[in-house]
Amino acid sequence: MPPDLNDITDQISLTPFQALGIPIALVGAVFLALGAQFQSRGVSKVEQRTGIEASGGLTSAHLLALLSRPSWVAGTLMLGLAIVLQLISLGIAPLIVVQPLGAVALVITAVVNARMTKTPIDRLSIRAISLCVGGVGLFVLFAALFAKETPISNRQLVIILVILAVVLLLFGAGYAYLRRRFKAIAYILGAGVLYGFVATLAKVVIVRIRTGDFELLTLVCVLALLAAAALGAYFVQNAYASGPPDLVIAGLTVVDPLVAVGIGVIVLGEASEAPLYAVIAFVVSAAVAIFGVFQLAKFHPQIK
Repeated sequence: MPPDLNDITDQISLTPFQALGIPIALVGAVFLALGAQFQSRGVSKVEQRTGIEASGGLTSAHLLALLSRPSWVAGTLMLGLAIVLQLISLGIAPLIVVQPLGAVALVITAVVNARMTKTPIDRLSIRAISLCVGGVGLFVLFAALFAKETPISNRQLVIILVILAVVLLLFGAGYAYLRRRFKAIAYILGAGVLYGFVATLAKVVIVRIRTGDFELLTLVCVLALLAAAALGAYFVQNAYASGPPDLVIAGLTVVDPLVAVGIGVIVLGEASEAPLYAVIAFVVSAAVAIFGVFQLAKFHPQIK
């Protein structure tokens, strides 16, 4: 039987200092939303300016042209600030708590995008967004109750790096041979998975630097983080070229935290003390959030 309200309050594992990571992550989500909107606008402008569709993937000409677009540069700076705030929040609070809070960016992006494109958010899109945010919100609630940070061993880090190496190879090969068939949802899922590893590795590096344990394995971790971030960023730009920004953010703010939290739970043991009903809640809320992403991809009025 689930505990009553007083029992739940007693079980909250975050310290007051760790709780500061939550508002920092929320501010980062605001910059994530605004940065995504501006970057998406920049990619659209570049497609119009060059006259070359990016359906088969952004070319070097597209990428160079993006650097001259003020909107894309501004969006990139905002995303950079969002990343800094995310790293600060990861350094303060457990990954399983702060990483899913990026879902707030989905609501902001949907509203801003609707106003900028003069495309109203229809009932089906609102339902899909509600599923995304509701699922992630439920996940965060139970994560805040039961998440606990544990020391990260070399063995755990090697497992994460091996899994990431396989993921990079799979997505790299998939893009090389199937990029003409890639749709927005494929790019979004790829970027979300890669950014989930980026968040996890960033957490590892932060913890190891804080404990003075920066050695060869940590350096490998940094290099892997940069490789995953680079490929993930390229996938995001391609997603902007084939889908609206709120769909992109929906995928990133659902897939990214689910991957990161999955690693935190399975490999790092951050929810090892969670009771059965909490585990069931994790699974159900994750399924609801993922279903919401696919519903948004299916019914969004701006899907190309």
